[in-house]
Amino acid sequence: MTGNRLELTREQILMHRRTVGALDERLPPGPMSLRRAAWAGLQDSMPRAAVLSIHARVHGTGPDTWSDPSLVQLWGPRFSAYLVAAPDLAVFSLGRLPDDLARRRIAEDLARRLHDFLDGRRMTYGDAGRGLGEHPNLLRYAAPTGTVLIRWDGARQPTLWTVPPPDVDPRAARLDLARRYPHVFGPATPAAFAQWAGIGPADGRAAFEALLGSLTPVRTPVGDAWILTVDEPTIRAPGGLAAPARLLPSGDAYFLLHGSDRELLVPDADDRRRLWTPRVWPGAVLVQGEIVGTWRRAQADVTIGSWRRLSRSERQAIESEAASLPLPGIRQQERVRWDD
Repeated sequence: MTGNRLELTREQILMHRRTVGALDERLPPGPMSLRRAAWAGLQDSMPRAAVLSIHARVHGTGPDTWSDPSLVQLWGPRFSAYLVAAPDLAVFSLGRLPDDLARRRIAEDLARRLHDFLDGRRMTYGDAGRGLGEHPNLLRYAAPTGTVLIRWDGARQPTLWTVPPPDVDPRAARLDLARRYPHVFGPATPAAFAQWAGIGPADGRAAFEALLGSLTPVRTPVGDAWILTVDEPTIRAPGGLAAPARLLPSGDAYFLLHGSDRELLVPDADDRRRLWTPRVWPGAVLVQGEIVGTWRRAQADVTIGSWRRLSRSERQAIESEAASLPLPGIRQQERVRWDD
């Protein structure tokens, strides 16, 4: 301890994130495992990225796992397409409902108009937007009411429909969302939480202040932050064996980071620029608990860009992982190309 803050090393932090993210050992198939894999939501902005994130964490993942009845799709944090466990719909929708009354009224009014217009129908968001006389992208702002679900297969416009609002207090949903952030991404700060959730900085600070009784202050190699107090034993426990290799898709929660959090995960500045590009991010290659490169895919061709010399066994582990990717519509086995 230094002062009143627990000192944490980079190794402790990354091991904790991999452990809670089920990246060191895959979970058995089933709804409980899918919910754990989606504890911080599964970003699905890149076609079928959520399936690949599940595959990195759950045995038996197939190309159609994203349509499992235990999961729902919505415009979640930062209004990106997300896949979440059905029982957690309120967390990822009402948890982001603005505290500001004027902004909340805009969301609720848009949701009401959309519900009345659809009248039980399902419709592409383009047709729904035109029917309401609004730009289709504006419909995303109704999502925090918890009444708008989508289905997007990555190829066409998302289809949307409305559902009854969750019977959950938005403040309780916000606190649940705030608890999940330090558990999965921690150590965390209110500013980082607000940026990830796509809410205002003041809303992020208020959520963390409401959680102070269940947070422990820590010092990390990149600054002061907070962890959930209940996570302290896990963070301080000896590490287990890291998985030989995982291919994480663009937007995966393990590297969905900003600011100094990126420096902790990827210390080298040149490597950070290769991973967090100004436009569409590539996937991340995780080997023995460290990100060692990037990957991209074109049909059955998987191109690996490594940042260091990889051993023969490491290359074999990556190739085996690539061969197991559950890619929809691909009938031939994936081919790995090395760009190093």
